[in-house]
Amino acid sequence: MTHDHDLVLRPTEAQTAAALSPPPGRTGGDLVVETLRSLGATTVFGLPGQHALAVFDAVGRSDLRLVTLRTENNAGFAADAYGRITGEAVPLLLSTGPGALMALPALAEAAAASAPVLAISSQVPVAGLGGGRRGHLHELRDQSASFRDVVKSVHVARTPSQIPSVVAEAWESALTAPHGPVWVEIPEDVLRAETLIPQVTGVDATPHELAPRPELTAVAAHWLSGASRPVIIAGGGVIRSDASGKLRQLAERLNAPVVTTFGGKGAFPWTHPLSLQSWLEDRHMTDFLEDADVLLVVGSGLGELSSNYHTFFPTGRVVQIEADLGKLESNHPALGIHADARLALQALLETVDERPDPYAPDRVRMVLSDIADRLSAQELTLEQGLLASIRAALPPRSPSFWDMTILSYWAWSAFDAKHPNTMHSAQGAGGLGYAFPAALGAAVAEPGTPVLAVSGDGGAMYSAAELATARQHDLDVTWLIVDDGGYGILREYMTESYGRSTGTELTRPDFGALAASFDVPATTTTTESLTADLKKALATPGPSVVVLPATLRMFAPTHL
Repeated sequence: MTHDHDLVLRPTEAQTAAALSPPPGRTGGDLVVETLRSLGATTVFGLPGQHALAVFDAVGRSDLRLVTLRTENNAGFAADAYGRITGEAVPLLLSTGPGALMALPALAEAAAASAPVLAISSQVPVAGLGGGRRGHLHELRDQSASFRDVVKSVHVARTPSQIPSVVAEAWESALTAPHGPVWVEIPEDVLRAETLIPQVTGVDATPHELAPRPELTAVAAHWLSGASRPVIIAGGGVIRSDASGKLRQLAERLNAPVVTTFGGKGAFPWTHPLSLQSWLEDRHMTDFLEDADVLLVVGSGLGELSSNYHTFFPTGRVVQIEADLGKLESNHPALGIHADARLALQALLETVDERPDPYAPDRVRMVLSDIADRLSAQELTLEQGLLASIRAALPPRSPSFWDMTILSYWAWSAFDAKHPNTMHSAQGAGGLGYAFPAALGAAVAEPGTPVLAVSGDGGAMYSAAELATARQHDLDVTWLIVDDGGYGILREYMTESYGRSTGTELTRPDFGALAASFDVPATTTTTESLTADLKKALATPGPSVVVLPATLRMFAPTHL
């Protein structure tokens, strides 16, 4: 008699023959590449470095597509965007020491945005590990310690036989909710060493599903069904779990207004009668949310930007669905449901009662009207007009990527993303230089789809070198640069707080001439011709630059 636990998958004759006579000259680098291919990777990002050359040599002998950028940080931003767009784990290949450390800001953004980046770094030879000071090139006392508090998990291989299991373990971690960047570290001599280990052909790294506990969703459904004024806050977790359809079903069944966080843009239709859009930085919206007797928070930790800078204090019951255990009840007491947003929303849909409320759309219209009145008193037609021009030019399904600049701060609240997973920014960690390299990563993920990047002139200088990458790979990215001669948002903040600004005025290049030097077409536009110029650039294959000289203002804050 055989039992299930006695069953063993036996190799085929072909597999046995291949294992007994693996191709000669294979290295630890080949084990990395073979494992990635076995897991389903098709594209890798990164920059070669001396300690990582064995991996890049193996990539060059494989069918993986290699996209190299000009700095490791920008390569990390590109991988982040590829992961956000596809939902796949994205290998980011890095070298030891300075090359690895250069990627830290990008990995911090990926962590804040739950982007599944698989950072694979070389390390000094095995003999140099353990904190000794042997003087190896790129030596750090403990390289992985620099990343441990940034990434989701750290994985180290110290022998060739460990490589497939370590890479697969990291892959699974990156794709298990909540998604996030992971760190893999392999010493240089392990990557270079020839190996007799058979080719990697079968690796299982299926991510775990994070299902809600039924007793919690039963209580949540009871509260929501009996609520008088339910409201839903939809965060980035709705986007990442592909739960926008289920969110809409639940909102319509409950007649519950929905506001999306800046990371959740597009999770709910902008013009839906129940849509509160994304006006979280407005006291009228804060008051409306505080008045809810049951507040359902899906896929958000209600951090600084989602709580009007922590001035939001709910007065009713709160139900929080969140895959990141550290964010559960981190800001407000709640019925915390540790679960993937899609699975939790499905559970609620199966148990919640239909809740008629003919007046819910009227309440939505009233709060949006109050917000519009507040803005109209501030003479901000230039900024509102620019967002309208961009929306008119950008195809509905085209992704857009926004840097930390005044127009992006506007877009968080006021831009209609049209569809889920089409608007992304660096609002997670808040670093400069995200938009253009991220847009390049998205263009790699969706070839043939025009992609828009929006930067200020200050942020543009962080990633100007990637014009070479855009040209080298002929990527369909239009880069809109709003040139106001400095760090515009910091200039505004400092002037308001201290009466003057320091270090915010910048000497910058002629961006059109700079683009032309990379053989990238460029146009200087105006507020009147922006829509037409953007449409033309987006419709033209390959990269392009559109420069808009303009000084913009933010709407007045309501949290002070």
